[in-house]
Amino acid sequence: MKPSGNDPAVRRSRPSYQSQGGRRRSLPPATSAIIVFAKAPVAGQVKTRLCPPLTPDEAASLHGSLVLDILERCQSLKGYDRILAGTPSHHHPFFRAMEARFKIPVWDQQGEDLGARIAGVFKQALGSPYRSVVVIGTDIPGINGSLLTTALGSLHDHDVVLGPTMDGGYYLIGLRTPVPELFENIPWSTGQVYALTEQKVKMLGLSLKILPKLRDLDTVEDLHMCIRDLKDPQNQMFSSRTKNVLQELGKRLINRE
Repeated sequence: MKPSGNDPAVRRSRPSYQSQGGRRRSLPPATSAIIVFAKAPVAGQVKTRLCPPLTPDEAASLHGSLVLDILERCQSLKGYDRILAGTPSHHHPFFRAMEARFKIPVWDQQGEDLGARIAGVFKQALGSPYRSVVVIGTDIPGINGSLLTTALGSLHDHDVVLGPTMDGGYYLIGLRTPVPELFENIPWSTGQVYALTEQKVKMLGLSLKILPKLRDLDTVEDLHMCIRDLKDPQNQMFSSRTKNVLQELGKRLINRE
């Protein structure tokens, strides 16, 4: 059986050598990693809270473009490994395409709920070879390279990094040692996720760095705000591809009113 992206033998995401003056020199192994949690853009299985007014196919198209956005932002960062943790399987054609396009390994998300899946990738990644890891979602337009660099840098002197969302969840969590307790007995997909996680961090006596609060793109209200934000010429949250998707959706929504 072909090994999955979770196999340590295939987990490295950076080339081993770099050209310099006609010669190749070995790159030092990365000690930090960014793990992107993503679902394959399957109609009816992603962004379901946007349907209606969006159709399942429209929601899936938007989701796929957002995944590409975050992978493109991660690609620009130097000195960190990048890993895509996908569901339902790394064998899905979308993840195979992402693996080839961005030259990154794809791991399977494993666990009964979101907490178990996040805890699982931290357990797998930390210690061998990584000393700091951040896990991020794909539906937060405000995530950029500067924010990710700050998050990873904060793990030099903090045990935990959290990026809260405006709806009470979090878009990023970073650790330097596995802490499975942070993901146990959490009512996922509710407005209590961030508060309960922060409470657990304090109860465990861990030091915490809190990142700026950001808006995610989960609800119809979020969608309308993102479409309105496109009118701001200073808005750099989306790629031109995703801007085109949102602009087209905006036109369709007007016609459906």
